[in-house]
Amino acid sequence: MSRWKFAPGILILPLVFAGCSENSSQQTTTQPTAELKPPSETGTLKVATRNGSTTYYLDRHENPVGPEHALISAYAESRGWQVEWTMLDSTSDVLAALESGNTHLAAAGLTHLASRDERFVRGPAHTEITEQLVCHRDARPMPRKPEDIPGTDIVVTAGSSYVETLNKLNEQHPGIGFREDADRTTEVILSDVAEQDVGCTVADSNIVQVMRRHFPHLEVAMTLTEGRNLGWYLPMGSEDLGSDAHEWMNSVDGDEAIGLMENRYYSYIGDFDFVDLRALNRRIEDRLPEFIDEFREAEAKTGMPADLLAALSYQESHWDPAAKSPTGVRGIMMLTRRTAESLGVTNRLDPEAAIDGGARYLADRHRRLPETIPEPDRTFLALASYNIGRGHLLDARALARTLNKNPDSWQEMTEVLPLKADKRYYPSTRYGYARGYEPVHYVQRIRNYRDVIRSAFE
Repeated sequence: MSRWKFAPGILILPLVFAGCSENSSQQTTTQPTAELKPPSETGTLKVATRNGSTTYYLDRHENPVGPEHALISAYAESRGWQVEWTMLDSTSDVLAALESGNTHLAAAGLTHLASRDERFVRGPAHTEITEQLVCHRDARPMPRKPEDIPGTDIVVTAGSSYVETLNKLNEQHPGIGFREDADRTTEVILSDVAEQDVGCTVADSNIVQVMRRHFPHLEVAMTLTEGRNLGWYLPMGSEDLGSDAHEWMNSVDGDEAIGLMENRYYSYIGDFDFVDLRALNRRIEDRLPEFIDEFREAEAKTGMPADLLAALSYQESHWDPAAKSPTGVRGIMMLTRRTAESLGVTNRLDPEAAIDGGARYLADRHRRLPETIPEPDRTFLALASYNIGRGHLLDARALARTLNKNPDSWQEMTEVLPLKADKRYYPSTRYGYARGYEPVHYVQRIRNYRDVIRSAFE
């Protein structure tokens, strides 16, 4: 059973190609073992994965993160186990690790396939994707139907589900050819398509959406499959652990873990906007370098992450120090005159002063929220306060309580904030009407931008 669908245009995460290591858990390389005892005996769950934006990667502080990391960590914690990660280069290597008897479980964005079910124990599924044929947007003619594919230059990562998909298509439409690459991951091949070094490739829809944020010239030529599940696999003979994993994933704790994972990595993503992302990527090259030191200095002073401040600034002004709105807010951080005066910023058009002031203002919004609010929700609520004002945010939090919503959950507040523009609700609030839908979209866009900007600060 799939737990969450990726609709077209849904997903953005940090782009990672290189290998990484686990800070808090051990990381090993694949070595044959005589016998692998179950984690219930050893207290250690051995997991094989691969480095990638939809699986496991290190953030800018070198902390392990990623959708698969989040779910495995929650599962292991619920059982009182430590996690020992084995970082492998490819899907083929992950599957080989399962067969070698070196790992209890593979969590690497693996598609559940009948052919894999014959070799391994199928674990629980957590995400639904489709497989897509991706080409450069300038490719002509663009293959739009399966019968158009023969003659198209296609490269896919070796050992992937895409090989099976293309072979089946070739049975229906003879002449479809492709090359398997054992050295390059799907992400790397997609980047080569964007650079027009490769004609086309096949990738999961979630990976495609990650990459399109960084390479807007990637275009989905067609969707090749119906929805397919991504999930875990275990070695043959691991039925007991597989049943336990299924039980957890379908429990209240598992549902909560999936919800937290979705909220952190996926739910905020909007539709793909080629023009917006192309402009952002250009400005990362030609505008951001002029101000990147100021964002880093502001982080050192306030504790607000530099990439978050840069994303906020891009949302406000597209990094234009002379920006001005019809309502009079000005500068690279678009401060009101009143806010600037309260921060001691005498010239809003001075980018160094404005970035420092904007960072201090966001830090103040963050500090005034209860410390009990978990991250990243506290930061998202602080951003909403930066946009709509602290009074309106407090109104919305109070309204959430009356509606039996959690005022500390950003996901639930995205439902409550728009009610500040609803005449059934805002008359009863202290600060009255506000365009409460705006901070919801505001935070969504900042999160999107931050995902793309992040690599410039690493």
